Amino acid sequence: MRLALAASVAAAALSATPSIARPMTATDMHMMKRLGAPSVSPDGRWALFTISDTDLGANRRRNPLYLLDLNARGAAPKLLAGAEGGNSAVWGPDGAIYFLKTVNERSQLFRLPVGGAAVQISDFGAEISGFELSPKGDRVIVWADRPDCPDLACAATTFPRKADGSGRVYDKLFVRHWDTWVEPGVRSRIYSYPVEGGKLTGMGVRLTGELEGDTPSKPFGGGEEIDWSPDGRTVYFALREAGRIEAKSTNLDIFASPADGSAPPTNLTDANDATDTLPTVSPDGRTLAYAAMTRPTYEADRQVLMLRDIATGQTRALTQGWDRSVGSIAWAKDGKSLIVAVQDVLEHPLYRVDAASGKVARLTREGTANNAVPLAGGAVLYTSNSALAPDDLYRVDARGRVTQLTALNKALLDQLDPVSIEKFNFKGANNDTVWGIKLKPAGPVHAAAKLPIAFVVHGGPQGSFGNGWSYRWNPRLFASPGYAVVSIDFHGSTGYGQAFTDSIQNNWGGWPLEDLQKGLAHAIATDGQLDANRKCALGASYGGYMMNWIAGRWPDGFNCLVQHDGVFDQRAMAYETEELWFTEWEHGGKAYYEDPAAYERWNPVNHVTAWKTPMLVITGEKDFRIPYSQGLASFTALQRKGIPSKLLVFPDENHWVLKPKNSIQWYDEVFKWLGTYLTTSAN
Repeated sequence: MRLALAASVAAAALSATPSIARPMTATDMHMMKRLGAPSVSPDGRWALFTISDTDLGANRRRNPLYLLDLNARGAAPKLLAGAEGGNSAVWGPDGAIYFLKTVNERSQLFRLPVGGAAVQISDFGAEISGFELSPKGDRVIVWADRPDCPDLACAATTFPRKADGSGRVYDKLFVRHWDTWVEPGVRSRIYSYPVEGGKLTGMGVRLTGELEGDTPSKPFGGGEEIDWSPDGRTVYFALREAGRIEAKSTNLDIFASPADGSAPPTNLTDANDATDTLPTVSPDGRTLAYAAMTRPTYEADRQVLMLRDIATGQTRALTQGWDRSVGSIAWAKDGKSLIVAVQDVLEHPLYRVDAASGKVARLTREGTANNAVPLAGGAVLYTSNSALAPDDLYRVDARGRVTQLTALNKALLDQLDPVSIEKFNFKGANNDTVWGIKLKPAGPVHAAAKLPIAFVVHGGPQGSFGNGWSYRWNPRLFASPGYAVVSIDFHGSTGYGQAFTDSIQNNWGGWPLEDLQKGLAHAIATDGQLDANRKCALGASYGGYMMNWIAGRWPDGFNCLVQHDGVFDQRAMAYETEELWFTEWEHGGKAYYEDPAAYERWNPVNHVTAWKTPMLVITGEKDFRIPYSQGLASFTALQRKGIPSKLLVFPDENHWVLKPKNSIQWYDEVFKWLGTYLTTSAN
């Protein structure tokens, strides 16, 4: 089954590719322009967004702001003057642009009338992380990591004297989370400011009351977990209450708080002990939409779109009959439908959901669509990328006609070797249909050549290596040295219904390994260009676990392995990781000491005697999800057995490799390793 190109810019890039192109490099990937989420002006004419680029010398990205005229056919983005150094920019209800900018080492809020000069309108007494304007522009909420005090600056709070030593004292989990040691008593909290005379006034009133927890949630929550009522009187937010069970809880609840802090917040979803998130209020203010799971301690349960009548509290599960998980929510302008992003069979399209019936209609086809902004007349503005090209801005009208509005990286993409992409399916474990995706260099040099295989295994494990762009594990970049990139969405992957996703529980090394073996065999049997004698497997997180598992359970499968941040010893992982619900759910819902057999059944450390495949091990010292000690243990086993191996450690990276220079080094080491064992030229 041939897959159409996900973005018309990618199609244009292929058709316009010059006769002499070149392989894509990791530097190319980092020099590509990255499109931020759009904000649309109240009159619907202007889109505001960042187009970031990389400053390799400074090893960071720059994020200038741009405007695009949505009414002008063929308009190009124009740099926004007056907001230099700004970030987190949005349109206000008054038609001005609001953004954050650092002043004296603290973020402050600025207001920029179009065509005018930016004016600082805040004097925050502490560093903030983000903000939201009220629909009427008369109030602003901000969130910041602060200790337990009633105002942002803690101006009227006296804290006990700290000990002279550097030690932190804990009496409950978390003690560290994702990549940061937790400071006892410090939480992400929401504060509200009235706007008077064009400026924020007061010290900021805390809206979370006596609740102890983080909002937005950590480590990945943001403004999507906070919303206003249209009249600006109520703020809705998601929060996971802290306590001794926090490290094993996925119980986010949605709270409602008066915007002026005049009353304590009310828990609207207390009856559900699983995740409730993404609060989104309808244009008329009568209905609260949100996403809800049903099973506590499970991060990958299906997120059902819920509607709550704000006046009566009556709630209905709008998409209960649709076996897909809702990833984002936006109300249409007329309030009659909602726009949601959903994974579906290697793609990530937008759907329209009828608010009355729950009927769904697909709006986009191939690729990964996100950041939906409903427009007047039923149109939707959104970003979209594919495995072949990064994000550009698109608009789909009420009749389903799609228009591409930007082509940010066309000039660079035109320089690169073309790549083909194909989806396929086969009968995998349990005789279920399993899907995979394949990318191959499509230039004349590779057209008739036998291609070594880069077999990429996704993480999660509830995830997908589908038709989307990544600045970490980039399938187009993996194909650039002349490799056929093959990936399988094994049992446990997302986008195929909840039962398929659930099937990996207590099954980490079972059906997924069978799917990988059958999927690779199918790809080789149906594509004569793939070289069965030259193949390396690569994976991170769960994919890294699978490399350790393959080393012991499929030791003759590959010429080499690349293992990034993978679990090596399930017993140690159960006691070292920070979010305990992850390991406990995946192995049946119990702690290691309650059911050690469930963990040991799929424990790579038990099969080290069979290891013989050369392996590159990569880890980050700030990775607290799968601590770097797991990578060290894996490397020690390899070295102790005399197996060719190499260890790459990043002292300044977490579970991901994010800094541009580190990422370039990562690809350099990976391509050297693959080149050594696949006997082909490497970047």
